[in-house]
Parts: sequence; C-alpha cells; structure tokens
Amino acid sequence: MRPTAVLTPLGWGTLAGAVVLYAAGFALGYPEPVVLATGALLALAAALAWTAPRPRLEVHREVTPLKVPRGDAAVAVLNVANLGRRGLSGLRAQDRIGTSEHTIDLPRLPKGSARTVSYPLPTGERGEIPVGPLVLVRADPFGLTRRVREYGLPTTLLVRPRTLPLPVPPSGRAHHLEGPTSDNAPSGTVTFHTLREYVVGDDLRHVHWRSSARTGTLMVRQLIDASLPTTTVLLDTHDLTETAVDAAASVAVAAARAGFPVRVLTGAGLPDTRTDADTVLDRLALVSPGPGGVTEVLRMARGGGSLVLVTGDPSEAGRVAGVRRRFDRVICVYVGPEPGPTGPPGVTVVRITSLEELPLLWGAR
Repeated sequence: MRPTAVLTPLGWGTLAGAVVLYAAGFALGYPEPVVLATGALLALAAALAWTAPRPRLEVHREVTPLKVPRGDAAVAVLNVANLGRRGLSGLRAQDRIGTSEHTIDLPRLPKGSARTVSYPLPTGERGEIPVGPLVLVRADPFGLTRRVREYGLPTTLLVRPRTLPLPVPPSGRAHHLEGPTSDNAPSGTVTFHTLREYVVGDDLRHVHWRSSARTGTLMVRQLIDASLPTTTVLLDTHDLTETAVDAAASVAVAAARAGFPVRVLTGAGLPDTRTDADTVLDRLALVSPGPGGVTEVLRMARGGGSLVLVTGDPSEAGRVAGVRRRFDRVICVYVGPEPGPTGPPGVTVVRITSLEELPLLWGAR
C-alpha cells in the first residue's frame, strides 16, 4: 500500500460544509458563512500539513510463539522506531487478527526513539488464525486527515490441540516394546524413513551425499526400527468435539515422543503414513467435522501394533471388534456422557468427559 495523506469521513464532511457555506454566503450576501467556510478550509489545510510529511519509521511485528496449544498464551510484539528528525504523535497501529481488528494507540515518538508494545492473540479456538496485515495510521489532532501505510507481511498463528502426557499403549507383545536387543535380531528391522537436515551428533555414515549436494545442506537418512509397534490413532470426525481431538493428539504424541511409530487417521482423509509429534499436532490443528462413520477407514487401515479409536458415538465401539484380529491391542476412547458403550471382547473402553480424566483412566485400563 502506497502511503498517502487522505481525508477522513469527517474531513470530507468539513470540506462539503465549507462549500455549502461559501455558496450560501455569496448567494445571501452575508459574510458570516464565508468566515466559517474559510476557517474550515484553514483547518483542512493544517490537517494536511500535519499528515503530509512521510514519517521515517522502522516497524516490526512478531508473533510468538507461532504454534501454541489451545488455551495457552500467544502474543504479538510490535516494535516501532522513529528514524526521522522530529518527534511523531498521533500514531495508531491496526492489526487484523482473524476476522477482527485490533487497534493500538502508540505513545509519542521523539526523534531517534523506539517503542515496544505487545497484545494478546486469541487461542481459544483450534486452527489457523491469520495475523495481519499490520497498518500504521497517523492522524491529525482534529481527525480530518490520515496517512496509512502497511508494514511487513501477514503471518499465521497455528492453534494446536491440547495434550496431556500419557504412557505408550502396550501392543500386547513384549518383544515389540523393546525392539531387537541383540545382534541376532531379524534383518530388515532398521528401515529408511525419511531425509532430514544434519544435527550435531548424527552418525556421518548416514549422510545422504547426493541429496546434500543437490540441496546445499547436509542431509542424513533417518532410520526407524520396523520391529517397534505402531500406534494407529483413528479419530471419528462425526459430531467432533475439542475433547476428542485433544484425546487423539495426546495418545499420538505420547507414542511419537517415546520413539514409537504412529499413524493418525480420520474420516476426513488424513494419510495413513507414519509421522512425528509435531506433524501430528499440525494436522490435528486443522481437523474439522466431517461425514460420520469409521467403517471404511478401519477396513483400509494397516494392522499391527495398537489401535486407538477416539469417538463420541457409542455404536462405533462395537465396529472395531471386526478388526480385532489385525491388531495386537484395541482401545476405544469414548468421549461422551454416561452411560458409555460396553466394549466387545478384546476391546478396552476408556470413557471420559474431559481431557483431564484421560491420564488417570488411561493408566488404569
């Protein structure tokens, strides 16, 4: 946006009133309307002279943190420095946050000085919250004119699900929990997973030189132990609640941070791929309610390890019985009021009404 001094609605009204007064004064032959119109025009001229000079400002707005659990604090920090030769007053910052606009009246900026202000960002709702563009407005004391200029680029605050620490669900096979522990482990238990940037301490034997040469960044192969149990988390998106999303995130993150493979599936079509804790939280931050039913997703899901179904539909607990033989352990986290569903043989049911109940009931299952 090119900064220009423009009339405000009050300024346009003042100009229109001056024209009417001039016309009335000349038409009726009275000097008083002409004097009033001249005063209005002089006020407009003074206002334009106030806002016409282009201020030399250095403006930077930072959102911290960029990713935050739902309900935790996130703030925008605004730094404004006056690089000009004279003081500035009448500055107002307008920052668009989601669908609303936040306005901050800045204190007077003497020449060579800087001001820092911060303001909270809403984190009560999960999802992406666009922040910006930031607009700096300088207005005259009468509010007749203003100069508007955009600074920086918009950014996005990602509000993730809340999580609580949980133990990793046992797969039911003790040798899986520890993985291979000797040189006699079956071949192929260590499998290529992905490429990532090198960090201090990585084994140089895992450097992928071809990708490093192509990207200009040292890349290493990330290997996983294919014998470790996979935790598959299936989130039912029909009648989706925030507690259900938080519960699914807690289970998946617990497995991922313990170093175990984890998959997160939903009826909305999250891909059936192994992922890490940060990716789990980023994906679940954007989950929205969708068509009901998990039957097709269960049918297509790969077996092995533990299956954790998070649902608010009591009837879904019975449907997981059909895939019981494909998984070592099946758990249904039912998020809803009493009475909870009765789990079929081989299916453990954990009933919660709030996320805070999950760690206690999860450990006692």
